[in-house]
Amino acid sequence: MARFQVRLAMQPGVDRAVVLQAVKELTAHCAATGEHPRTAFGDPDTCAEQAAARLVPADRAARTRRHNTVLDTLDSVLRKARDATGP
Repeated sequence: MARFQVRLAMQPGVDRAVVLQAVKELTAHCAATGEHPRTAFGDPDTCAEQAAARLVPADRAARTRRHNTVLDTLDSVLRKARDATGP
């Protein structure tokens, strides 16, 4: 369950509410069926990706991906500038 939560939280556009909703759904299913989460849903990483795709609106996920790309690019440029000027 912990791996599922961490992997889910790392998906673009996922916030606390999405994680709580996904955990609630997964827990309710397992409680109702008696199945182990891995038996019911498979690999936690894949399950987290599928849950994010289902619970996060596509536009919010895309916006987060764009934002992360800009931040990654800026971080890379700053790192190169720091390396060029020395410590």
